[in-house]
Amino acid sequence: MNPNSRICRQPVVAIVGHIDHGKTTLLDQIRKSSVAAKETGGITQRVSAYEILHAGAEGDRAITFIDTPGHEAFQKMRERAGAAADIAILIVAADDGVKPQTIEAHKAILAANIPYIVAFTKVDKDTANLERAKDSVAKEGIYLEGLGGDVPYAAVSGKTGEGVNELLDLIVLVADLHNISCDAGAAMEGVVLESTRDARIGISATIIVKQGRLTIGDFAVSGQAYAPIRMLEDFSGTKSKEITCGKPGRLSGFTGEPQVGALVTVVKTKKEAEELIKKNKQPEAPEARRAEESDDNVRIRLVLKADTIGSLEALEYEIQKVKEERVELLMVAKNVGPINENDVKLLIGFSPAIILGFNVK
Repeated sequence: MNPNSRICRQPVVAIVGHIDHGKTTLLDQIRKSSVAAKETGGITQRVSAYEILHAGAEGDRAITFIDTPGHEAFQKMRERAGAAADIAILIVAADDGVKPQTIEAHKAILAANIPYIVAFTKVDKDTANLERAKDSVAKEGIYLEGLGGDVPYAAVSGKTGEGVNELLDLIVLVADLHNISCDAGAAMEGVVLESTRDARIGISATIIVKQGRLTIGDFAVSGQAYAPIRMLEDFSGTKSKEITCGKPGRLSGFTGEPQVGALVTVVKTKKEAEELIKKNKQPEAPEARRAEESDDNVRIRLVLKADTIGSLEALEYEIQKVKEERVELLMVAKNVGPINENDVKLLIGFSPAIILGFNVK
């Protein structure tokens, strides 16, 4: 950010695409880390946000990246990441071409109405065929620059680093062409990317600040939850006094779990936070009509626990696809955090009943 101006030119970039097309490996190359090796089954299970400093021809530019899962079950998370971003990178493996989640990711980009770049990954592989990959995106109505369209593209390798600097230059160019900027002096607005529950620090949220700034001493409000801002962490976990627009941050101490994709605003006092929550309260929707019971039906009651809200959504999405004749699945409760005694109590006296936990103790 220019010290003489409140205007920040740090774009937020979402990386989206099909599973195993090299999204996280590319991001690893960009920020010189090794997140991909730590993921369960090699699949990104949550939305993560990172900040890098790119040394371009016109000087250093900060860029925020959002890494998103590519598996079908994580569609909602990808859509939210697109909505939080200024620019999208649509990943297409040069050895594989367009796949089902590529198409879904492209739809999410169009719905978010943001500019995007196509990055053809894995160009270092012997089986890579860049021209065939270009044809595959054209068949889906994605028309590249120089090939009858205006969508910029780059050929990259997350493994070797080939083309990565050119991709970063392209991001800066697109950001400038579309005049992507935010006002650090405006009223704070942010978007919740992910929320988690920890026994030590309580409920936390990863937030992208879209305008203004998060500052120690204020109160952050999101939906039916608020948090006194006593401690802020940047993307690396380093404590910070404020998080300005265009940057990701982590805030702990929420009174409830902020909904992923929800707006975050700030007020000065606890009283203002409580009043805003009352205004945000939505009337309860009528209970969904349950399927008619039959003496022959087996009703299986489920309690679902996961490490993050995003993972919880993905698990519920997959469970809802399970259809068995004369079997009815009833979701008794779902929340983040470790499986505990209260979860067990919910199912006492019911049989059959199952508690499913993902990435939790």
